[in-house]
Amino acid sequence: MKLELPELPYAANALEPHMSAETFSFHHGKHHNAYVVKGNELLADAGIDADNLEDLVRESAKVGGPLFNNVAQVFNHNFFWKSMKPNGGGAPTGAIADKINADFGSYDNFKKEFVNGGVGQFGSGWVWLVLDGGKLKIAKTPNAECPLTTSAKPILVCDVWEHAYYLDYQNRRPDFLTSFLDNLVNWDFANENLA
Repeated sequence: MKLELPELPYAANALEPHMSAETFSFHHGKHHNAYVVKGNELLADAGIDADNLEDLVRESAKVGGPLFNNVAQVFNHNFFWKSMKPNGGGAPTGAIADKINADFGSYDNFKKEFVNGGVGQFGSGWVWLVLDGGKLKIAKTPNAECPLTTSAKPILVCDVWEHAYYLDYQNRRPDFLTSFLDNLVNWDFANENLA
């Protein structure tokens, strides 16, 4: 299997002013693409057989090191782009709204835990909404780690590596995470993943 850089599911300026086209030019065009290129170089000699990206992440986790880091980062970024949409954000609707209320007590409680999880991820990493043991939970992972190497199912993710927000928010990670939930998060994608 060969890694590919997917097209963004919206125009590079479609999330402005909450995420700039300039951020996308670096984040998607350079960072994400670099993981695809390096991942394919490392896969050429890895002898790993997988039918899809999720299985490739799991198989590369058995090898670890740079191979896993690059393959997992391709998955993480693909998932991040889909976790946002133009005119997104705000309170969830559909099944994910009911599940959030059941498992967190309220959307406000979820929002607080999600933002705190992202702020509390020291250094580079990700904050996820996952389904684990039938319950929604907040999970944070360092570097390239992702829920695919655990029993949890990813539902949504926000990238908290500095390159995800620094051009738009500088060092204000809490503001970025709040804006992600208020203006960008794609609850339709969350509902698809919950099904």
